[in-house]
Amino acid sequence: MEVGSAHRGCDHAEGELKPDATLIDSLARRLGVGDGYHDYSGRWVAFSQEAKALILNAMGCSTADESAIEAECRRLDTAQQRDLAPKIVAAHGHPVRVELHICAPCSGSLHWVFVGENGERRDGVVALSSRTFDLPLQVPPGYHHLQITVAGRTTDSALIVAPDLCYEPPAIVAGQRLWGVAIQLYAIRSRGNWGIGDFADLGHLIGWLAPAGASFIGLNPLHALALADPSRASPYSPSSRLFLNVLYIAVTDVPEYAGCQAALAAVGAPAFQARLSQLRSAPLVQYEGVAAAKLEILHLVFLDFSQQHIACGTKRASLFHDFVTSGGHSLQSQARFDALDQHFRSTRHTPSGWLCWPEEFRDPDGAAVLEFAATHVEEVAFFVYLQWLAHEQLQSVKELALALRMPIGIYGDCAVGPHPSGAETWGDQKGYCMSAEVGAPPDSLSLQGQGWGIPPPDPAVMQARGLAGFIERIRTNCRQYGALRLDHVMSLYRLWWMTAAHSPMEGVYVHYPLPALLAVVALESVRNDCLVVGENLGVVPDAIRRATPEYGVYEYEVLLYEKGGDGRFRRPQELARRALGTITTHDTPTLRGYWESRDIELRRRLNLFSDRDGYLASQRDRVADKAGLLTALYEQHLRPGRPGAPQEPYTAALVHALHLYLARSNTALVALQLDDLLGMPDPVNVPGTDREYPNWRLKLPEELEALETRADLAAAFADIARARDAPMR
Repeated sequence: MEVGSAHRGCDHAEGELKPDATLIDSLARRLGVGDGYHDYSGRWVAFSQEAKALILNAMGCSTADESAIEAECRRLDTAQQRDLAPKIVAAHGHPVRVELHICAPCSGSLHWVFVGENGERRDGVVALSSRTFDLPLQVPPGYHHLQITVAGRTTDSALIVAPDLCYEPPAIVAGQRLWGVAIQLYAIRSRGNWGIGDFADLGHLIGWLAPAGASFIGLNPLHALALADPSRASPYSPSSRLFLNVLYIAVTDVPEYAGCQAALAAVGAPAFQARLSQLRSAPLVQYEGVAAAKLEILHLVFLDFSQQHIACGTKRASLFHDFVTSGGHSLQSQARFDALDQHFRSTRHTPSGWLCWPEEFRDPDGAAVLEFAATHVEEVAFFVYLQWLAHEQLQSVKELALALRMPIGIYGDCAVGPHPSGAETWGDQKGYCMSAEVGAPPDSLSLQGQGWGIPPPDPAVMQARGLAGFIERIRTNCRQYGALRLDHVMSLYRLWWMTAAHSPMEGVYVHYPLPALLAVVALESVRNDCLVVGENLGVVPDAIRRATPEYGVYEYEVLLYEKGGDGRFRRPQELARRALGTITTHDTPTLRGYWESRDIELRRRLNLFSDRDGYLASQRDRVADKAGLLTALYEQHLRPGRPGAPQEPYTAALVHALHLYLARSNTALVALQLDDLLGMPDPVNVPGTDREYPNWRLKLPEELEALETRADLAAAFADIARARDAPMR
């Protein structure tokens, strides 16, 4: 989500307090708030006392005066002293080392009890000689339990042991360099969809590109959005990351559709066909119209399903009940949320989201919600049914990719956080600090910083719960895909917190338990055969640069920003092996927009430059960067002429040369943006904007059926495949 040059700097967030540290500093340190950071230019920026106090208040701490701060510090110290060890112990390799919360001198004996996730139980006693304790066992990867007792005090800890590395497909282990195509699924035009790309289109795309040699299809996040307000379309501000966007359901592929006479009659009506024609031909996705059309017909199909299957106990009904059982409380919570949100939008005309509902409905387990669920059984069941259909269709596409021998198949994306008023926060209100929001400090593309409008997870609650919510989210997403991109992977270490009333430039970094979170990522990656890519654009701390490769999380290398300190673009052989390489992303200009500087002019029109000097500097930098790219192409014999020759205009040949340059790289994965292959001038998304630009709405210029017949695309894919198969230069 954060974009811009990736600064390789240390943030000095940990360590001893400075001699002149204030009480605010002391309290902030206890709660994981950093002292400052190195910005995108390498300059150290210290956080002010005022900025720290704002975030401490958002965390629920009183900073009104010194006595209040001292009381907060004592409370936290007392809580820590009650525990002999952390609530979560994470291990990567051997031995399993536990940092004990005891005061010197350390003596006596320690009794330990280990309970493995398979039920195995071991215990023992060791002499205590320091504040660290090494468990004398070879513990396999998994979620285990550890109990420690010293001098009558006992602490229970979750023990998460990571495998050596995240999963890698056999093809990569064997040395192959793979490539795929990245798309925004909603942007696909086709003759059969209803104005938005769908899971049928995704299957069609796989059927086209797998025989051409593509190993994966990269997608925008498919998370559930706000059905009651389809205009809230950002996939990076989802209602929930545990469930799917049901607008991607291909209605006519639903098994019950073909036998539902009411649905067939409704869809066949001339007025409905005219609606579909308008939705397909529109240059932008008409989310409200798409949602209205799909939900209208899917509700008819659901009623037929209830009568023909649920009432008769058919095999389809049994499959549905299995899905309901496996979904458990999370699925019921999601369905109740969607039903309530639709109810209040239609009856009270309130904005979407639980923060706008009547107070008594804001508690997901409260009496009002339970009564609603009991009296609106059909409405709730309808939204469960929609999730089932979406999961069925996504699973079917995943199986198609496997049948066509794609080494990865679907490369999905997991957003860094949920919408503050969505289903995820409604169901887990204590897990998020609702008085703050997440964003990013200033960088080269967003000089005023960014506010993303999503609430930060509370690190204290995460640890107290043994990371249960994080585990469920990573597991769910790893099960859906062959590879998973973690948006803003720096969130495993720190997040930029700010309050809604203040500028992103007044935020601070709050830290998270990196080893434990990475252990979960690696464990779920291996257990679900899912490669993991960490999006690491923006201000990247050294802690992330060190830790993610150690766990086998792939880097995310965007060619347009892969430069050294001297401004020289990195050559293909200089890119990391465990990485996904791409030229552009959904948060950057398209290649055409970049080359023609359309993005700079767009940012100027949208007032995203802090002053005219920033605008002029961007223009100068772009001229230099284009010259650097042309020089790099010349060195690779991909551009005729000589270094320093006049800059070239945007052409299809230039695009192909840059893609071949990327294809020659050392990276195990290369993603080609379909927008760039088609020469699209406008970006998918402009960071820092909401209504000012039609983010997440632009469609592709041609239908999918036409694209698969284009000889130029077939030739480009063949050249890319040959370059990927060729030995490194």
